[in-house]
Amino acid sequence: MSSQNQNRSLEQAGPSGSGGQVGVRVVNWSGSDRLCISPKRDHKPENYDDLQFEFNPNIFASLEHYLPPHMLNLSRDVKLHYIRNILLRYLPENDRIWIQKLREYRLKIILNYPPLHKEIFTMDAESFFVPSFLRAIKENTEASFRSIMAEPCKGVYTFEMLQPQFCKKLMSEVDHFERWVHGTKLRIMRPNAMNKNKHGVILDDFAFEAMLDRFMCDFIQPISRVFYPELGGSSLDSHHGFVVEYGINKDVELGLHEDEAEVTLNVCLGKEFSGGDLFFQGVRCDAHVTTNTQPEEAFNYSHVPGHAILHPGRNRHGTRPTTSGNRMNLILWCRSSAFIELKRYQRDFYSWCAECRRKKAERVRLSVVAAKQELLKSEI
Repeated sequence: MSSQNQNRSLEQAGPSGSGGQVGVRVVNWSGSDRLCISPKRDHKPENYDDLQFEFNPNIFASLEHYLPPHMLNLSRDVKLHYIRNILLRYLPENDRIWIQKLREYRLKIILNYPPLHKEIFTMDAESFFVPSFLRAIKENTEASFRSIMAEPCKGVYTFEMLQPQFCKKLMSEVDHFERWVHGTKLRIMRPNAMNKNKHGVILDDFAFEAMLDRFMCDFIQPISRVFYPELGGSSLDSHHGFVVEYGINKDVELGLHEDEAEVTLNVCLGKEFSGGDLFFQGVRCDAHVTTNTQPEEAFNYSHVPGHAILHPGRNRHGTRPTTSGNRMNLILWCRSSAFIELKRYQRDFYSWCAECRRKKAERVRLSVVAAKQELLKSEI
């Protein structure tokens, strides 16, 4: 989402009514609507599930923790207006129109698509995840997570996650969906905004959205809360879920990029293949995205069916060519509205950007050198 002119007029929802219907009035936003850097974790947010907005209701509940303290006990409508004003900065009218069309597109699919494996459209943790992963989630401690993970590169975690039978069912569901689409002549959208994946499907488009939301909230956020607090890992509130396909006559490789996500989960579902390794080149903020990779940041990862790799979306990465066979991967981009908004208030990101951290260390070093030189001059 791109930032818009902060002084233009924005539409703001009026008081909520039954069925989530809202009125609209125009307000002039002057940049005064801000969130707090530190959230009120023990605050119980309102329920926004009844509202029909262009934003996921979970986003409103998540951002409510970051409201100024004097607003926390105000009415839901007041908080709703305040939060929506903030969100609308990133969503111009053209994007809102597109979202409405996307809803209509998804509804058309959901009403007509005949699922092959209905059971995988609803979260069933016991049949989806391997026992070791479920035990770690149940214990919900850093030690339990690390007991099933490797950290081959700082902030990048690999672990066994999905059961083979679930992987097979999801792959066959994707194949079934693509055959159905071909038969109905329906034009489908491909996985990501980079327009580089010409094969694969967006799972949220055909009724997987609710299941993947639970996937993120119940099984990714407990981990990201521990390992990525500085990257919005404690406040994930929306996702983009899709399957990519690599291989001969499909996508072969994907160049260096960053994900439109705070935290990315990438799980190989399977099929016979060789090549296609992921390569990583370090976490960067927008200002430093083209800076050099340090030796300790470079890392290659070979896919294993059922195994996941979890990493910051801002970690620059790409996919090397698949040399034979075909491969399917489940990708879940996990996003934090609070993190996106709070970035606007900051200039340096040394808590997570390696280049910001390096530049800060260099400033400190030069300051120490200058102080020593001044001290030597005074002693002469």
